[in-house]
Amino acid sequence: MAIQKTLQPADDIVRVKLETLIKLHQKAHQLPLKSKRIHSRLSGNYISTFKGRGMEFDEARPYQPGDDIRSIDWRVTARTGETHTKLYREERERPVLIWLDLRRPMFFASQVMFKSVLAAQAAALIAWSSTQNKDRIGGLVFSENTHTELRPQRGKSATLHFLKRIAEHSAWDANTSIDSLSQGSSADQALNRLRRVTKPGSLIFLISDFRHITSQTESSLAQMSKHNDLVMIFVSDPLEQQLPPAGYYKLTDGENDLTINTHNKDLRSQYLQRFNAHQQHLKDVCNKLGIFYISISTHRPLLESLQQGLNLRAKT
Repeated sequence: MAIQKTLQPADDIVRVKLETLIKLHQKAHQLPLKSKRIHSRLSGNYISTFKGRGMEFDEARPYQPGDDIRSIDWRVTARTGETHTKLYREERERPVLIWLDLRRPMFFASQVMFKSVLAAQAAALIAWSSTQNKDRIGGLVFSENTHTELRPQRGKSATLHFLKRIAEHSAWDANTSIDSLSQGSSADQALNRLRRVTKPGSLIFLISDFRHITSQTESSLAQMSKHNDLVMIFVSDPLEQQLPPAGYYKLTDGENDLTINTHNKDLRSQYLQRFNAHQQHLKDVCNKLGIFYISISTHRPLLESLQQGLNLRAKT
């Protein structure tokens, strides 16, 4: 069930390979992120479609009956003495931001690959799809110690730079020490950083196992969801969801071994209930704030999971 102590670090299993992230551009057309193609599977529980590209100010003109009073340009109105309304035009490129969690709990696996590797590949697919849609790509890649912030830029070179920063992040170094900053604090700090670089009308993907989610986390999500489209991508591993059948199992982090006894039915039941409660809490938060919720797991095909989560029909 666990990666053995003698196993050496392997690309695309315990750490992501840049070449793999680059090659994912070949599959990006199967994940079209155009607003008209994305619909909720659960009508009434989540936002029905992405709002699309953001809007930027174009000009102000005299107010006309029927104009939305929320669009009144108060500065021009005060200067001219005549009520004016702001006019907007659709931005040519929508900012797409990816918030990628590389904290230590993400470096876990019982099957196929670490959650962190799966999360990095999900980020790459989204980045390539955004580039093909002529959107600007940026985001924040973070661990307990390091936050790598990239402001949205357009073009293939911006995507390649983003993927390079993911693959070269210090979190992949097994020898990196973790400071005393708590798991929850590091995630909340990363969300606050993201809020500072987010423009209204952005499409934001949050990729994490969302360990140690706090009231501050939910407050930050609530503020960002008011003027942006948010997609929560919950990453998990089968062993986190449910304990294996009755028996003794050895786990290792490469240095220390741990044996677990799963004969106790009550223990297995409580374990499952704890995972389900965490997942349900995330769904409830998304439901309340109008956020897309997607679940991906290390034992399921990534592209298929993202397509199903967004209720997309792949391009042929």
